[in-house]
Amino acid sequence: MSIRGLKKKQPKTFKVKVITMDAEMEFSCEMKWKGKDLFDLVCRALGLRETWFFGLQYTIKGMYTWLKMDKKVLDQEIPKEDPVSFRFLAKFYPEKVEEELLQEITQHLFFLQVKKQILDEEIYCSPEATVLLASYAVQAKYGDYDPNFHEPGFLAQEELLPKRVLRQYQMTADMWEEKISAWYAEHRGIARDEAKMNYLKIAQDLEMYGVNYFPIAQNKSDTDLLLGVDAKGIHVYSINNRFSPNKSFEWSGIRNISYSEKELTIKPLDKKAEVFKFFSSQLKVNKLILQLCIGNHDLFMRRRKVDSIEIQQMKAQAREEKARKKMETQRLAREKQLREEAERAKEELERRLFQMEDEARQANEALLRSQETAELLAEKAQIAEEEAKLLAQNAAEAEQERQRLEITALKTKEEKRLMEQKMRETELIAVKLVKESDRRAKEAEHLKQDLHEAREAERKAKQKLLDVTKLNYLHVARYPHHSPADTRDVNFDKGSVKMDLKDVDLKRLSFEIERERLDYLEKSKKFEDRLKELKSEIHALKLEEKQNGLCSHWNEVLGSLDRSIGNAPSWMKTFGAGDLLDINLGKPFPAYPLNATSSWPCTNKNQHTVPVEKSTFQTNTLVASNVGTGTRKQIIKVMGFICIFPTCE
Repeated sequence: MSIRGLKKKQPKTFKVKVITMDAEMEFSCEMKWKGKDLFDLVCRALGLRETWFFGLQYTIKGMYTWLKMDKKVLDQEIPKEDPVSFRFLAKFYPEKVEEELLQEITQHLFFLQVKKQILDEEIYCSPEATVLLASYAVQAKYGDYDPNFHEPGFLAQEELLPKRVLRQYQMTADMWEEKISAWYAEHRGIARDEAKMNYLKIAQDLEMYGVNYFPIAQNKSDTDLLLGVDAKGIHVYSINNRFSPNKSFEWSGIRNISYSEKELTIKPLDKKAEVFKFFSSQLKVNKLILQLCIGNHDLFMRRRKVDSIEIQQMKAQAREEKARKKMETQRLAREKQLREEAERAKEELERRLFQMEDEARQANEALLRSQETAELLAEKAQIAEEEAKLLAQNAAEAEQERQRLEITALKTKEEKRLMEQKMRETELIAVKLVKESDRRAKEAEHLKQDLHEAREAERKAKQKLLDVTKLNYLHVARYPHHSPADTRDVNFDKGSVKMDLKDVDLKRLSFEIERERLDYLEKSKKFEDRLKELKSEIHALKLEEKQNGLCSHWNEVLGSLDRSIGNAPSWMKTFGAGDLLDINLGKPFPAYPLNATSSWPCTNKNQHTVPVEKSTFQTNTLVASNVGTGTRKQIIKVMGFICIFPTCE
């Protein structure tokens, strides 16, 4: 065969690119292929059997149109490009998606197309419905909601809501995602194809679903109306309202649709009804309108006839597939539930294993701690036993000490009683001393008075002696014949008589004073001995009972004694309370030593010797010289007594 013959037999082809809602396909088409040949090739590639809903759409001069099935592809006004682009879209819409869309691929293609129309705002949808539709779209894409997998932000790159809705509300992307996720979580358990069908069920109730709009006018100049063609019939809308039609013509009520150039006529089935005529902008628009009306009317009539064998087989297969999917879904649900239960059981077992390991570890640690504790307790028991022995010994010693303290307390009570008795005796002695001091004060007053009288008598005697002496001198002068010796004798006799009388009084007074002084010294010595004894006893009690109130009581007694001494006569106050008795009982009874010059009685013949203890009193001596005839007298202060004694020349 020649080369020219090979060229004639080799078919010429051209490339075609078909864009579906989720894919792009390229085909090599023969030059003689009609539109149906290309369409069947695409349907076979997709595995689509419900071909009557779809078509191949292309755009020419800014206006979209559909590829005609009965004409060659290259004979139609397609774009002059390589490859030639077509969009595989749904051309006609079913009245009830659940009953008419049998294949899963058909449902999927319709779902994608309707979703895009809603997002592009070709189909109006309320904001609430868009959120619900978006949740079904997410369920169809991702399956059941899993909070561990579907974390916040997983819908950030998804286009789920129309821009009109996003502009209408002042909400952030996170807020919209939260709202969609709330609905999405409620769809748990719904299969993906079921979620798509639920999406289409909601969408088919929208007013603009499946409607193809074309601008028309009732006259040639104005375009103030819209003509809508859908699966139910033909509708006429105002230019600003695409929801509520002004006039509708159902397919069952239309007798004929025809066009002549730009004029299109709709004849109702009722011949008495008015014929509706309108004008479109171009002749191509009228052809497209007529093509859509013919297709929708054919589908309308087809739905109301008995299904063909092919449709019945497809429906049976769809039911079987649906039942199989349902069983598969149930099986998957059971398996999922079993898997979840197994995972929960595994987690529970792992948790229990971990818990048991933790308990075993804690038990081992507790065992080690118990062993250590047992050793410590053994040591503590030994220490406690030793401490018990020590405590028993200490208890015995404490018991002995308690008994000793009880005995001491009894002794202390007895000593306290004796001390109180001694204090009472001391108070009585003090009272007696006060009384004795008062008596001695009175006697001293009497002695002072007697001494004054004696001095007065002595003065008178001296005066008489001077008078006698003067008389003797006068007598000698007058009577010189008398001898001096006689005179001296006379004077001597008179003086002797007078001196004898005076000496007798002085001796008597001295004896009485000395006798009373000796009595007082004896009583003072006894009182001093008694006080020393009380002092030693009180000092011993102060060492044993420092905390009790004996010292305060004793101080009160001494205070009362001071007050008693304060009420004593003036001659007794010269000693002072500190000299008579030391309040703190820390010093011995005060001593009053006699110095050498004033010690008495003196050894002269004119004085009487009386024994005196030098450690008992202290004397204050006042010497008066040149008194009277030159006689020296000694004044002695003893315990308030002031005594005047003549001293030897």
